[in-house]
Amino acid sequence: MRYFAVVFMFFLSACVGIPEGIEPVQDFEADRYLGQWYEIARLDHAFERGLEQVSADYSRRQDGGLNVINRGFDTQAKTWQQARGKAYFVGNSDLGHLKVSFFGPFYASYLIFDLGTDYQYSLVTSNNRSYLWLLSRTPKITDALKGDLLNKLANLGFKTQDLIFVKQTCAAGTGNKQDG
Repeated sequence: MRYFAVVFMFFLSACVGIPEGIEPVQDFEADRYLGQWYEIARLDHAFERGLEQVSADYSRRQDGGLNVINRGFDTQAKTWQQARGKAYFVGNSDLGHLKVSFFGPFYASYLIFDLGTDYQYSLVTSNNRSYLWLLSRTPKITDALKGDLLNKLANLGFKTQDLIFVKQTCAAGTGNKQDG
C-alpha cells in the first residue's frame, strides 16, 4: 500500500486548491463525518487501480486533524491494501475543505462538496475534476440516488462516463459478507 500512498501524493502533492465552480460544503461538522465510508464510485487513478471493496475510516487526531485509513482489496495480488494518512482543515473547520497527506509533508486538496441531507453520502474531489469519489455510509446506494448524483456530477463538469463503480461484496479488511 506504500505504492498507493506514494503515487497518490506524487499526483496531488501540494495541490490544495478548489476547482472553479465547485464549492465546499458549508456548516461542515467533522464529528458527523467520522467513521467508515464505502467507496461507491471513483475516477480511475493508478493508486487505486485494481482495488475493490474500498473503504475509508476517519477519526479524530489529538492535534485537531483527522486520521484517515483507506483500505481496498487488490484483485491481482489477492491481498488487502491499506494506507494511513492525516487530514487538516485548509481554513475554517466548518468548511468541507481539507488537505490530506499519505506521505510526509506533501498534501493534496480534499474537497467535500455534497453530503446529502444527513451525511449519508459524500461527493469528494481534489484540486481539479480529474479526481472524484462518491462515498456512502453503506456499501450500496439506491438506483434513484445514484441517478441523481450522476446528473449532479455531470452538470458540474465531471466525466461521469469514466466512473468506476466499485464492487462492495465484503466489509473492507474483514472478508465478511455484506447484505446487499
